[in-house]
Amino acid sequence: MARIAGVNIPTNKRVLIGLRYIYGIGPSKALDICTRLSIPEDRRVNQLSDDEVARIRELIDREFRVEGDLRRENAMNIKRLMDLGCYRGLRHRRGLPVRGQRTHTNARTRKGKAVAIAGKKKVTK
Repeated sequence: MARIAGVNIPTNKRVLIGLRYIYGIGPSKALDICTRLSIPEDRRVNQLSDDEVARIRELIDREFRVEGDLRRENAMNIKRLMDLGCYRGLRHRRGLPVRGQRTHTNARTRKGKAVAIAGKKKVTK
């Protein structure tokens, strides 16, 4: 099992797919890594030599911000917005959608499970 950037890469998957298990590497960066190191797209992770794994690890460490560093940077950016008290920071603080989505209906992913309001029963005449 190859271990790159602190992540165990699944051995039976193609290298292009396996690299995506690393936080911060998506389809385009995985393809870029494979082309720069001249690794065929159809090669499986378990077919990689120790030298190729070392070259992948070295390239990622040198040129990409991944895993802990990237997560920390994202968290710091959100914390900065919250400390500034700008609109986006307030939305983050309240757990509401940040990018202008409607909240009258929907937005359940950000707001959480709907809570019933006591004493608001429908009055029938």
